[in-house]
Amino acid sequence: MPHIRPVSDLRNNFADISRVVHETAEPVFLTKNGYGDMVVMSIEAYERKLFESEIYFKLKEAELEAKSTDKRFSHEEVFANLRAKLAESTHRTP
Repeated sequence: MPHIRPVSDLRNNFADISRVVHETAEPVFLTKNGYGDMVVMSIEAYERKLFESEIYFKLKEAELEAKSTDKRFSHEEVFANLRAKLAESTHRTP
């Protein structure tokens, strides 16, 4: 269930809002004059949302690429390629 509070609670009950966003890892939606105004969330929750967004974007990109070509890779090919790149990056000198 979403946490919805008036924006004045940010000033008057900041400690309580901070506790809620950290304990629940969910955002608190703040309203102004009865309308949505802003969202407050913990840094951890924000970073998780960014990570999830990035993953979603990468999956969408892969899906579009898969539709544009018939070339497919087996998991053996993918992991062999990753191992080769990892070995190459560890042998480079800075």
